[in-house]
Amino acid sequence: MKHLSGLQLMQAMLNGDIPAPSISDTIPMQPVAVSEGKVSFDAFASERHLNPMGGVHGGFAATVLDTVTACAVHSALPAGVSYSTIDLNIKMVRPVPQNQRLIAKGNLMNLSKSLGISEGTLTTEDGKLLATATASCLILRG
Repeated sequence: MKHLSGLQLMQAMLNGDIPAPSISDTIPMQPVAVSEGKVSFDAFASERHLNPMGGVHGGFAATVLDTVTACAVHSALPAGVSYSTIDLNIKMVRPVPQNQRLIAKGNLMNLSKSLGISEGTLTTEDGKLLATATASCLILRG
């Protein structure tokens, strides 16, 4: 896989040519659109993702937003270059609903030799904002 650019790798996952990462078994999410610096995922919270009060755990939104912000950075990286999230700032706006399609989008804001900065949103299908995030990713070359 090291011979693929980040965009090529993301497109291969989107097309089903390579398996999705195992986190998508725990937090159901899958890419639905990928271009350089932009990604869109579908996500689905169920009774498996509840906190002790019966609502969807904040970690669900955090994980989905970490995914789309990091994938937005990854989609702009050349072959052989990877990344690691070093900062993730999340704002929860509304409770995450169960058992409905959710839309997560990531957008690359800036990419330098050593740092990628991105933003993400998690919304309902009708566009209600559930959570937002910004992320910083360390670019790992060589």
